[in-house]
Amino acid sequence: MPKIKSSRTKRAPEGFDDIEPTLREFQTKMKDAENDPHEGKRKIEALWPIFRLHHQRSRYVYELYYKREAISKELYEYLLKQGYADANLIAKWKKAGYEKVCCLRCIQPKDTNFGTTCVCRVPRDKLEDGKVIECIHCGCRGCSSGSGASAGSAAARKGKPAAKSDDA
Repeated sequence: MPKIKSSRTKRAPEGFDDIEPTLREFQTKMKDAENDPHEGKRKIEALWPIFRLHHQRSRYVYELYYKREAISKELYEYLLKQGYADANLIAKWKKAGYEKVCCLRCIQPKDTNFGTTCVCRVPRDKLEDGKVIECIHCGCRGCSSGSGASAGSAAARKGKPAAKSDDA
């Protein structure tokens, strides 16, 4: 949630006026999601829309700065400081293998039963055919960054050399 503006709040940098309508739209959707009735839903399902909107808003700011290069560094830092985007989530998106991560809870091993990452981080080709997965933390249905066939991705984490292909 963005910080409350007061008379001592620093003025928004140039370019904020261009993206403010979209940010206000996200803020309105967030309020609607927070006030949405949760009868008939499991306790954890009530928070899923909030996690999704948080992800979308952070992704919007990330893409404006890193992909489209449409905003200045000053405006980007202002948006992070004011709480329009999650700096920790954006830091993960910049790392290889975490480009599509849905939330930080899905990559924290302490939040799972077996001390591993969430099931939504498993590549689709490693799952059984037709099996629908759903993250218990945020409702994600798969946020792994690769097809699972990348050369030695799991082996590299375990300190083993990548398997060589016969193509060479």
